[in-house]
Amino acid sequence: MNKAEKKRNLPLILIKILAIDINLTDQFVKSIERILAFRQLKNHYQLLEISCHGLLWIPCWCAFIWMFNNKNLYQMQINLFLGLLLDIGLVAIIKAITRRRRPIKQDELLVIGPDKFSFPSGHSSRAFFITYFFLNNWPVNFIFVIPLLCWSISVCISRILMRRHYLLDVIAGALLGILESYFIGLIYLENETCTQLIWWITDEKLDGGEYHV
Repeated sequence: MNKAEKKRNLPLILIKILAIDINLTDQFVKSIERILAFRQLKNHYQLLEISCHGLLWIPCWCAFIWMFNNKNLYQMQINLFLGLLLDIGLVAIIKAITRRRRPIKQDELLVIGPDKFSFPSGHSSRAFFITYFFLNNWPVNFIFVIPLLCWSISVCISRILMRRHYLLDVIAGALLGILESYFIGLIYLENETCTQLIWWITDEKLDGGEYHV
């Protein structure tokens, strides 16, 4: 546990849990690093990091909404977009509250604000939100299920092996992502509402509205 966390006068039980988490994370990483095959995959960890980065998903998803003007996709596009915004917001708030430092010091040019903190893992929450969304809220063909699960689990494991997060951060992030997707499922916007939002986002009049002649 770092000095900053000690100064916060955390409850004894929480201090013990964090200490166990740090120890288990260290043992897990060292055990994996003994395997040559995993040591050779470090470049792949970075690709996994990029594949689930919030700064990539938000603009790319907006571009996807703009480029693929298909009524059959509006509902999925908008609901997933709302989930991504929810995920970024919740992770930022929780990180700002918990203020747990990452296992290793991060490049200050790459991490700013709440993102310099470790708990929970935003990559893990985003990966599991997206996976759970496409398994339950907008089910995809079964041939995509295994790739989705492999991707989300690989993202989580890579966060630990890159020493970006502790085990508890990743587990909490994954659970948060599932809860976010479940919540989006509860408030799932209707297709008509999503169509109106698409019109507002793209600033284009779509077929079927009162304005269409």
